[in-house]
Amino acid sequence: MKASVTWTGNASFKTTSGSGHSVQLDGPPDHGGQNLGPRPMEMVLMGLGGCSAFDVMSILQKSRQNVTDCTVALSAERADAIPAVFTKIHLHFTITGHALKENLVKRAVNLSAEKYCSASIMLQQGGVEISHSYELHPAD
Repeated sequence: MKASVTWTGNASFKTTSGSGHSVQLDGPPDHGGQNLGPRPMEMVLMGLGGCSAFDVMSILQKSRQNVTDCTVALSAERADAIPAVFTKIHLHFTITGHALKENLVKRAVNLSAEKYCSASIMLQQGGVEISHSYELHPAD
């Protein structure tokens, strides 16, 4: 896996993935940024959410669950000192679908957290306390 990061002025950077997709990162205005994109640590948090959501949806689809929507709300705490690493992260899944089986949703969330989500496991090994919760909603 490869990526590149190119400075685009002030506190702004264009990042490009090995697969050719780009994201503009920017720092906060008090650090010379212009709020043109997410902060780098926000991207780490978004990456974790995407990785875990990908796993959960894959597992639920293989379990033949009729999911119509999946969202993950993430909240994180960071250390007060430099480096301001994440200390705690919570992922809350909201799964909507037809005749969803709660035991299968719980299993999917747990498998992602404990076995499949590389981002989650990497952060946990680095000392981040990660927790998960979920709620189910019937589809209209």
